[in-house]
Order: sequence, then C-alpha cells, then structure tokens
Amino acid sequence: MKEVALVAVVLALTSVLGLVWQRRNGRFRAVAPADATAGDAATRVVLTSDDVTAPLGARATFLQVSSEVCSACRSTHRVLSAVAAEQPGVVHVELDAVQHLDLVRRLDVLRTPTTFVLAHDGTVVGRMSGATDRPQALAALASCPDVAPAR
Repeated sequence: MKEVALVAVVLALTSVLGLVWQRRNGRFRAVAPADATAGDAATRVVLTSDDVTAPLGARATFLQVSSEVCSACRSTHRVLSAVAAEQPGVVHVELDAVQHLDLVRRLDVLRTPTTFVLAHDGTVVGRMSGATDRPQALAALASCPDVAPAR
C-alpha cells in the first residue's frame, strides 16, 4: 500500500511540475525600467548592433539565443521571423549560444531558446524563455512600454 501511495505522490508532483513548466514556456517577462534617481542605471542592459551582429530595428528587435540541437528554437525562429516581417520596424536576429558565450553569460541565458525584446535604442525591455508562439510574440511587442508602436 505504501508503494501505491508513493507512486501516486510522484505522479501528482510530476504533473504539477509539468504544468508549471508548460505555463512558463514562451511567457514574456518585462524587465523593470531603471530608476535614474535610485542609481539603477547600471542594471539596465543596452545592446548595440555590434553585440547582436546585425542592425537594430527602428521599432524593436527580437534577439533569439538558440542552440543547434533545439527543436523549439526552430519553431520559435519561424514565428519570430514571420512577426518581424509583418510588423514595420521590427527585426529578428538569431544567435548561436555556443558562438556567443560572452553574451549568453552577460544576459544570464539558462536555456534555449531565450528571446530578448530590445527597444529601438537596444535597451532590453523583456525576455521569453522556451518555445514562443505568435500570440505570445505579439503580446510581447504590445506590452513593452519602451517599444514605440507602429505608425
């Protein structure tokens, strides 16, 4: 009887962890804006076109950090490329984590794909980890206060 109870507890715990992981997958998390009066300017991350190896978008840039053996990276690439093609001033850049370890460490990337949303000036305004779908990508653009809306 103890074995059955143990299996039930393990299955329940695994199910809860799976649901939490699935719910967090692709979810946009905004980066809190730096408070210049409190001296938080050093915590604000700003990337240049040299950092992302491509010109930044006039409105926003999706910076996707991927790895070669990642199926979610391929689907996220398709989604973000399509959204960038449809949205004026939005650019999608994909970088290989292995080839950009300094940037991976600087941005604290723990899994792939991780996508950063950059404002027109290169300021990181948010991030998404895991596979991202079209509604999540559009919501990320819409929920970023520092990203100028398309005109």
